[in-house]
Amino acid sequence: MNATKRLEIFRRLHEDNPEPKTELAYSTPFELLVAVTLSAQATDVSVNKATAKLFPVANTPEAIYALGVEGLSEYIKTIGLYNSKAKNVIEACRILIEKHGSQVPDNREDLEALPGVGRKTANVVLNTAFRQLAMAVDTHIFRVSNRTGIAPGKNVVEVEKKLLKFVPRDYLLDAHHWLILHGRYVCQARKPRCGSCRIEDLCEYKQKTSDD
Repeated sequence: MNATKRLEIFRRLHEDNPEPKTELAYSTPFELLVAVTLSAQATDVSVNKATAKLFPVANTPEAIYALGVEGLSEYIKTIGLYNSKAKNVIEACRILIEKHGSQVPDNREDLEALPGVGRKTANVVLNTAFRQLAMAVDTHIFRVSNRTGIAPGKNVVEVEKKLLKFVPRDYLLDAHHWLILHGRYVCQARKPRCGSCRIEDLCEYKQKTSDD
């Protein structure tokens, strides 16, 4: 795919949604960190249902740490892998309190040192909470990048690096959200909705579908 096509793709995505946002509900960097940690192999909808009950009760490292693993588990037991996630979040809270003055770090090294925080989670927090140029590649973004030809790669790190290189600079900060939303609602895994796709004429996917 050439640079002209990529520019037009992101111009259209921007035109349709000038200020894209994550679908995870949060009001602080810490709430976002917790929500993204809980969202691994779970839907944003399921996470939002749980945090809607959790955050009014506990939305700081101290408050969640005080719940303990069992107390936190009660709030998130509707989410997959909740036991291991509860342990990770509690331990992350301890580290934030002891090492970071209860503040979420704004750098990759310190974020990835937190339990349950991998490269993708760190990228989401850096991009969404701190508005840094970072590209979190989840299954949706990996699929869209490969299927359309925007940034094909064999693994998530390769796709991440290509997106950072190829996405036009003016659109890079919000590209992560546009690609996720496109993958979630249009370029879906089982059958892409090509007939409803804003960028169908620019996409290099060979097996286009109709929406019938």
